[in-house]
Amino acid sequence: MNSETVKSLKVGICGFGTVGGGSYNLLQNNGDEITRRLGCTLEVSRIASRSLKASDINTTASISADPFDVVNDPDIDIVIETLGGFDPAFEVVRQALANGKHVVTANKALIAERGNELFQVAEQNAVSLAYESSVAGGIPIIKALREGLAANKIDWLAGIINGTGNFILTEMAEKQRQFDDVLVEAQELGYAEADPTFDVEGIDAAHKLTIMASIAFGIPLQFSKTYTEGISKITPEDISFAMQLGYRVKHLGIARCSDSGVEMRVHPTLIPETQLLARVDGVGNAVLVHGNAVGSTLYNGPGAGADATASAVIADVIDIARQTLVDSQKPLVPVLGYLSVHDDLGVMDIEDIESEYYLRIPANDVVGVMAKISSILQDFDISIEAVIQKELHSKTVPIVILTHKAVEKKLNAAIAEIEALDDVSGSVMRIRVEAFDNESY
Repeated sequence: MNSETVKSLKVGICGFGTVGGGSYNLLQNNGDEITRRLGCTLEVSRIASRSLKASDINTTASISADPFDVVNDPDIDIVIETLGGFDPAFEVVRQALANGKHVVTANKALIAERGNELFQVAEQNAVSLAYESSVAGGIPIIKALREGLAANKIDWLAGIINGTGNFILTEMAEKQRQFDDVLVEAQELGYAEADPTFDVEGIDAAHKLTIMASIAFGIPLQFSKTYTEGISKITPEDISFAMQLGYRVKHLGIARCSDSGVEMRVHPTLIPETQLLARVDGVGNAVLVHGNAVGSTLYNGPGAGADATASAVIADVIDIARQTLVDSQKPLVPVLGYLSVHDDLGVMDIEDIESEYYLRIPANDVVGVMAKISSILQDFDISIEAVIQKELHSKTVPIVILTHKAVEKKLNAAIAEIEALDDVSGSVMRIRVEAFDNESY
């Protein structure tokens, strides 16, 4: 290829941490390969970072502490935003779009909570806001949902979409360790932040699920309606009982579309040990998607890390560059995959969903307590599939029940009556159970 005829697009990077630095390195290391694929060069000409100094890297890019130096530079074609959080990330992205620049972001919180506003700004200025790297790191799940499965009506999806939580549950299962103990190790290994709330309480996964559900079902981003529950109450005892019943405990994001509305929920879940999702361990991510034409497809890979996430960032940059090279400013694919969204498709309250359930009930070892519990469940139309009652180790015996499908509001009412029994000595542990149509994926 004649270098004199090769067009160059200028890229600016806002934020030079793990993802920003990884994106820069990938452009440098794979630049020749990218040029061969693209037919033009991608030149990083500006970097905004509060900590990076010119002496830290070998680059011809201009370095400053202010990200607005990048977005207000008239020569920049594409802005990569890896600042994280909302301030100043929201205004940086908004200003870049308003200036007619394409933006690639890895900021899942920004997209999930403020994406509707930013997509509107992008549309008004006929530019792209791309966000593949915001969900599941290096797994191209956004492209799969929006383009690869575009001929399908998506029925449901379910995913392990937070590596920290999956690492913790894997260690608890394999070594019968306590949650708090494994969390400390996850922090020491760099898998969990000093404040791990977003990971272990499900907020990070809820951001990602919100984005995937919007693409899958053609609905506006609605993070505030995503039910979110963490893993901090899971015990090795629960994991052991689940294994005895033929299940594994995973922290899942689940989205389902039915005549009743859309389910968007993140919570610990028992899934059959025969399914591939049950065998995704460590910090790995995986998303299972069911389309009405293709059936079930599984996407598995690294959900975080500099190289994996940078792979998704630069893939978006390449897509935008291709679009620019054919003189099309307007995105070739709608930002959420649909030209119009279903504003009237409601999100279901968690109390209205139907599921099977695992219950662990701390009961006194007295005659008749199981009969009382069974009677209460029957009163609320909840039938029992399996029971485990451990041998006596103390005056309290854990009774473990696996139910058939029931509406959650009925289960909540039943749990309240069970906890009020004189012979029940504490709170009932409840974990939802999903089989995903019993398919061995």
